[in-house]
Amino acid sequence: MVTGCAWFGGKKSPGSATTQAQPPALTGINQTNGAKVTVTPDSGSTGNVARVNPAAKFAVLNFPFGNLPLVGQRLYVYRQGLRVGEVRVTGPTDNDNTVADIVNGEAQKGDEIRVR
Repeated sequence: MVTGCAWFGGKKSPGSATTQAQPPALTGINQTNGAKVTVTPDSGSTGNVARVNPAAKFAVLNFPFGNLPLVGQRLYVYRQGLRVGEVRVTGPTDNDNTVADIVNGEAQKGDEIRVR
């Protein structure tokens, strides 16, 4: 007779501790063009671009209340799931808004902001 975890239905005993570790990043090769692709789990808070001044290269960012990034923190700008820019928080902050300089790329109203 063969017995094992499958016999117990994969259930853990009530006293066993379970920890949820973040899965490692997955790396693979894109089948269409052979480029290396890295996929990482999303673990940061997100916000969005509320306003942009392209001439002065700054944007007003909006985050859920209590989740504002720190001054000096670098964040990525995403549009339709693709990274299109990078910003650095400079402040000032007001409630759930903060100001950031556009460091690389671009930003448009409605773009998603993710913590690096």
